[in-house]
Amino acid sequence: QVQLVESGGGLVQAGGSLRLSCAASGRTFSRLNAGWFRQAPGKARDFVAGITWSGGSTHYADPVKARFTISRDNAKNTVYLQMNSLKPEDTAVYYCAADAVRSSWYEYNYWGQGTQVTVSS
Repeated sequence: QVQLVESGGGLVQAGGSLRLSCAASGRTFSRLNAGWFRQAPGKARDFVAGITWSGGSTHYADPVKARFTISRDNAKNTVYLQMNSLKPEDTAVYYCAADAVRSSWYEYNYWGQGTQVTVSS
């Protein structure tokens, strides 16, 4: 079992930055792939970014490429999402996920409760 707790969300103006954190406990998190997803009101949950257990490989959704960076610190059991050049369309609840299903970037077994990110224009 893995427990995930996101933090770092909030209200920011367009063009600003935020860094989300996802703190994990339970199973050996350092051996699990992880990812970030987001869900805007009335829309499905979308993949944002993923990272392998070692941090050696990452993958991003096209809308966030070159603006967002996923990273991890396995000594702290934490995954981060640095978000720069934020746009109003980035407004969503952001979810952390861990333990990829069959090494997929898009399916995970464990999920956090989410943190709200609101970008004002």
